[in-house]
Amino acid sequence: MPTQFTNRSNRILQPVRPWFVYMSLFIALLLEYVPFENKELPIPDWIALVLVFWSIREPQNISMGMGFCLGILVDIGQGAPMGQHALAYVMAAFFANSLSRRVMWFPALLQALHVLPILLASQALMAAVQVLSGKTLPGTGYFLSSLVGAALWLPLTYLLLLPQFQPVDRDENRPI
Repeated sequence: MPTQFTNRSNRILQPVRPWFVYMSLFIALLLEYVPFENKELPIPDWIALVLVFWSIREPQNISMGMGFCLGILVDIGQGAPMGQHALAYVMAAFFANSLSRRVMWFPALLQALHVLPILLASQALMAAVQVLSGKTLPGTGYFLSSLVGAALWLPLTYLLLLPQFQPVDRDENRPI
């Protein structure tokens, strides 16, 4: 019985190039360092989003160690309590790695529903570390950035998979 979410592409993806994965994580790190004037806007955690994406797509190449290193860089760059982002990113990479086979069966819209609890748990863990370090508990607007991140999952998926698509025109002499 066909469902309404069977809009999958029949195109074969080329293997991902490691330099592209690291470049996308570096761009996410740069986006994380961009200062925003309005603190009320729900800006997604770019590194968590891209890290979860590559942890789902490439679980053998992107590990919790990558999340730890990126988290330490974000902690240093933002002046956050040391280890706050590292702990959250390690947890996000762990859950994304463990759910990667399940999530890959779904189309991108349903993948976003699987990614939302990972992003929310990551933010809840960061809020708990902030409270333990003596800061006040952030309001509910703090968690809206996870919803924005889940909403950006579909365009991010197509953007990060774009270099992997094989050309549509085929060589008739090749069997694949």
